Amino acid sequence: MSEPVTSPETVRARPSTPRPANLALVLRTVCSATTPPSRADVAAATGMTRATAARLADDLVAGGLLDEVEAAPSGRRGRPATPLTPGARVVALGLQADAGLLAGRVLDLRGRVVGERVEPGDFRGSDPGPTLARLGRLAAGLLDGLPDGARVAGAGLALPGIVDVDAGVLLRAPNLGWSDLRPAELLGPPLPAELVLGNEADLAARTVAETAPGRPGPHRDFVYLSGQIGVGGATVMDGRVVSGSSGWAGEMGHVCVDPAGPACRCGSTGCLEQYARRGALLAGGGLPRDTGPGELARRDADGEPAARAAADGAARALRAALAGVLNVLDVPTVVLGGHLGELAAQLCPALEETLGRRVLSARWRRPRVEAALAARAAGATGAALRALAGVVADPARWLRPH
Repeated sequence: MSEPVTSPETVRARPSTPRPANLALVLRTVCSATTPPSRADVAAATGMTRATAARLADDLVAGGLLDEVEAAPSGRRGRPATPLTPGARVVALGLQADAGLLAGRVLDLRGRVVGERVEPGDFRGSDPGPTLARLGRLAAGLLDGLPDGARVAGAGLALPGIVDVDAGVLLRAPNLGWSDLRPAELLGPPLPAELVLGNEADLAARTVAETAPGRPGPHRDFVYLSGQIGVGGATVMDGRVVSGSSGWAGEMGHVCVDPAGPACRCGSTGCLEQYARRGALLAGGGLPRDTGPGELARRDADGEPAARAAADGAARALRAALAGVLNVLDVPTVVLGGHLGELAAQLCPALEETLGRRVLSARWRRPRVEAALAARAAGATGAALRALAGVVADPARWLRPH
């Protein structure tokens, strides 16, 4: 099973193509463009006649899925073509409940942040009822603050554990201590759209694969490691999050790097998470639990032995886990998010050197390791992007009758 993210391939319209598919093609063409295209540009990119492209674009503008923007002066005679951009009034809500934070973020079809709120805290072992009710109040505040005329196209919730997406059930989140929950029932007043659950790392990986709704990111094939209180993981191949036969793939934080290592909340021992999680790094560096990862990075750069030892320990565990993962999956890039991304300067050189020796294909394609550029609570962003992807894929159902 895999979850579609984006597709960079150019699809051409045919005379027999149904109208809903052509609407999707026009919207996707505008969303993926690096500069706002005109109706003539859309026709050229899709193979439609200008009349057909213009008619479909007009329908999308009338429905609020596309906006017309002022054309830049061209110096040419005649009326300049009107550029098109994704609609600013169509938005989606992404939520995230993690062991270290609650977050909500609203994005529009252009990928812009319309509203956001992040509340740090320690939610390990928390009562899910009050915690999710608090998240529900956070979400209600964001929705109440939306601009007039905004249309909420969907909502999603990122959770750090094993999720049954179809049933809407969180099966297990070891670091939260939650099991067998229906979070939508605990968030309080009903949200304005169906709430879709997702694994936090899967959704965070989406922010790398897709920079805005319908716009592919810099990498099509990569492994994503999400560093929060624990360590999550996801694999993206050909722009798709690979979720496995039941949607539970990618739990790289629970790859065993030392069978004789410390016990993990998952019930196993020696998991990668026990060496690379935020708490282990800070404790190893002699820092309080609420210290930011940047302080550990600063001390490591200054040559403090404890900080250097903590970073080296995490790097050793990451090397052991990732070499096996890349050999199995055949992907060229590792992207580090969360606190692991903040420590990229300390971790990446050693990781790339070891992966260059241990990955069988490195002789022909040396693996790269880099930091994610997404904002904090990337899972919330990914949840909103996933909801907006549904609009890009099927805009016809979002058009108001006219």
